[in-house]
Amino acid sequence: MNLHVAPDPAVSFDDAACHPMFRDVPGSVGFNKLRKRLLRNVRQALEDFAMAKPGDRWLVALSGGKDSYGLLALLLDLKWRGLLPVELVACNLDQGQPNFPKHILPDYLAHHGVPHRIEYQDTYSVVTDKLPETSTYCSLCSRLRRGHLYRVAREEGCQALVLGHHREDILETFFLNLFHGGRLAAMPPKLLNDEGDLLVLRPLSYCAESDMSKLAEAMAFPIIPCDLCGSQDGLQRNAMKAMLADIEARMPGRKDTMIRAMTNVRPSHLLDRSLFDFAALSPTQGGQ
Repeated sequence: MNLHVAPDPAVSFDDAACHPMFRDVPGSVGFNKLRKRLLRNVRQALEDFAMAKPGDRWLVALSGGKDSYGLLALLLDLKWRGLLPVELVACNLDQGQPNFPKHILPDYLAHHGVPHRIEYQDTYSVVTDKLPETSTYCSLCSRLRRGHLYRVAREEGCQALVLGHHREDILETFFLNLFHGGRLAAMPPKLLNDEGDLLVLRPLSYCAESDMSKLAEAMAFPIIPCDLCGSQDGLQRNAMKAMLADIEARMPGRKDTMIRAMTNVRPSHLLDRSLFDFAALSPTQGGQ
């Protein structure tokens, strides 16, 4: 599908008709600008990476955090406007974390008429049993969660699993791989899983985390904190986040520049011999 990204969404925000999630949002100029900017960024990612195929069914992973709520809201907004011709199913994986408020997500989704599935799998006990308390849980927790979401996506007849990773998530992952993994890699906006039967999509790839935070506050999402890893300090990702924040504070606009750089890769100017045949380089006689 070739989406045309106009400067503004096709439907005016002054229209009374909207998805139920947007019926009580602020009517301020500031919120309308925020909403337009985020929708524009999402539509650009959908077009740039050919994410949307008419008639497909997407499983939207909903953790209860600000980013996944915002992802769902923006996708539903685009679908309501006729700009996203796919079927959306929200899915929360209840991982058995202590004190997890089980009623919040299903009540919220049902209230707004959002098709959804709540899946219970006690990955919390698996993670805490296999790792000591001093370890960081995010990596194992993420792998277990992803496996269950793939299974649910298949059971629901979905072609894609859609995740709420934004611009900062991608940049942080890039620098984690650069500093600790010895490779140039980030989170791709579009990925085929190892089995080859599901796409993983990240429509928020161009969206700033600060904008997602503002959207969550304005729309009063019922945020559910992560009690598993949210209490752990000293994660390497937090160091990357702090570094990027410092760079942005010193040189505003650098995050956007870094994201653009990831779309403008020149293998001949790097050192990867598998991407560029340096051995074949040789001058022609007389410079001809």
